[in-house]
Parts: sequence; structure tokens; C-alpha cells
Amino acid sequence: MIVSALMMRWALVLVCAVALVAPASAQQNASARARPASSSEIMERVNENTVTIVSGTPAGTYLAVAYDMAAVLDKEDELRVLPIASRAGVANVRDILYLRGVDMGIVQSDTLTLLKKTGQFGPNIDKRLVYITKLYNEEMHVIAGPGIKTLQDLNGKKVNFSDVGSGTEQTTRIVFDLLGIKAEKVSMGQADALVKIKSGEIAATVFIAGRPASAIAKLPKDQDYRILPVPYTPELEEASYLPATLTSEDYPNLIPDGEKVETIAVGAVLAVYNWPQNTDRYRRVANFVNALFSKFAEFQKPPRHPKWREVNLAATLRGWERFHAAQEWLDNAASQTASPVRINPTLARQQAARAAPGDVAEQERLFRQFMQWVERQQNQ
Repeated sequence: MIVSALMMRWALVLVCAVALVAPASAQQNASARARPASSSEIMERVNENTVTIVSGTPAGTYLAVAYDMAAVLDKEDELRVLPIASRAGVANVRDILYLRGVDMGIVQSDTLTLLKKTGQFGPNIDKRLVYITKLYNEEMHVIAGPGIKTLQDLNGKKVNFSDVGSGTEQTTRIVFDLLGIKAEKVSMGQADALVKIKSGEIAATVFIAGRPASAIAKLPKDQDYRILPVPYTPELEEASYLPATLTSEDYPNLIPDGEKVETIAVGAVLAVYNWPQNTDRYRRVANFVNALFSKFAEFQKPPRHPKWREVNLAATLRGWERFHAAQEWLDNAASQTASPVRINPTLARQQAARAAPGDVAEQERLFRQFMQWVERQQNQ
């Protein structure tokens, strides 16, 4: 009896102890769950799936396109896209190659040819700088003042080539050399240049951006401003530039209703450093590529920039190598369409028309290129 009483007393003490400890343990677990994340944990989570895109100036199209990518693709901690404003051009290549924290950038398609020629960033630049996709074509805008009617009128005159190191400066130098235009080069932002055209201090300014370029579209009706035509010559065709057209719908204050101005265009390219496949930087860019390509249809809807409607993800670039993750995604997509799903030729032609407006020959070339690429993928 005494033993039984003692056992019952110890059992009661044990039950009470468990009753006291259990709530304490639960409270500790709840407290641990409610504990704010440490700085190091936040830092790791924020950086794990973040990518950066160096783009262009607020006056151009690059920055707007980069912001579109952030708006469509950002998804909490799964992916974050950070657009970075810049001068564009060769400066963007320098940042992609050397600036810590920069993953990608938008550059012009003639950049790689120029860098191979100059050797500015060393040998094998085409193996270090690769592309994810061609984006769209950027049109050359030449805005001139009174008395200037053709590009030939700019010989010996002061012309703004835009900011030093910019994509506009780079392409203007190449194009003017090919066309034999001997202008006196000056360098400044587009806002300053437009003021100096008005005052007569310079004859014209050149701006290369996807139409409609906001800096030009915002100009009021003014007889002192005009957009000059740029002739499409065999020399420009050989250098891989494309014919293009600016219309009154693009710039109603500068081009009379129903009229158009012929010009040229250069491709905009989403470029990236050729990260090795076993690196974290490769993983993050591959994560971005999968999201961009998978959600591409969202970019062709309002309110995204109208230039997205010209993009053909499968378009190839002469002289460029595609980033492995991007090529892998396209190959997988093509293999899936090899079954019951068929490519609609009408839609493919419409896509080609958006990519090369006003140029029937280029539209046909793009259409055939895309259909041949699809056929090759289906036969693999």
C-alpha cells in the first residue's frame, strides 16, 4: 500500500512537470517561428534569385523594356529583375564583362562586330559575350534644324552623336562613315541637343531608339524641327543594317498625316556574360530565361512597350552565340511542337511583319528562317 501510494505521488509529480514543460516548449517553438530573420538570412534570400539588367537612358527604349521585364517577371523571392539606367552602347558591354553585380545588358547588334575590329575588350569577345534573344529593331532618328533637308547637308556642320560611349554614338560613327558624311561631331544628351538645334548652335542630332522614342514623340509642332531620311545603301546592307520607316503615327508633330520618312535600323540584343554552367550566376540567369520565355505572351499585351510585338525569340544573330540556357529552352519548346501541335504559318508571317515593318524582303527572310529552324528541331 505504501509503495502504491508513493508511485501514485511520483506519477502525479511527473504529470504536473510535463504539464508545466510542454507549454513552455510550445511557447519556445512559437517564439522561434516568430523570430525576425537575421540580416544574413535576409541578404541571402534577397540575392538568391535577383538579376540585374543594364539598359539605357530615360529618353530611350532600353530602360522602358527593362522595366517591362521587371513588371512582368518579378515574383516575390522566386525572381527579381533590377533595371539599371546607363548610357548603353559599349559602356553596357564593359559593365556586363567587368562590373560586379551586373548579369545582363541591352546592346546593339553591331556592337560585337565593332569590338572584334577594335579589340577594346581583348580577344575572343564573341565567346565571352553571348545573347539571350534579339529584342527588336531600333530606328535611326536624325532631327535637323532650319535649312537642313538631307544628310549631305550635314557635311561640315556640327551634329550631336549623343553621349560619349553611347550606342547612338557608336552606330552614328559607323553609318556616317559608310555614307561619306563628314560632320563635325559633338556629344551631349538629347534634351540639350534639341535646345541647341533651336538656337542654331548645332545643325542636327542623331538618336537611335525604338520608335516611338519618347524624347522625340514629346516634341511640339515646330517648323524648326524635321526628321531627315536616311538612304539604305548596299554598304549599309552589307554591314547588316536594315531598312525602316518612321510614320506620322509615330511622330504626329514632326511627320505630316499619312506621310512617312525612310531610315535604317539596327537590332537591339539582350546580351549576357557567358557564365559557366556550374556557377550560381548561370543558375540565376537561367532562372530568368525560363521565366522570360515562358511568359513571353504577356509582353505583347498592353501596357507593355509596342516594340515587344516585333520580338521573335527564335531569331538568330549573325556572328553571335546564344546563351546555353536560352538555346536549351528553345530546343525543348521546338521538340514539344513536333507532335500534334503545328506552327501556324499565318501567325508566323504576322510575327515577321511586326519584326520588319515595311520591308517585304526581310519579312520573307525572317519567316523562312523561322520555319526552317522549326523543321530542323522537329527532325532531330
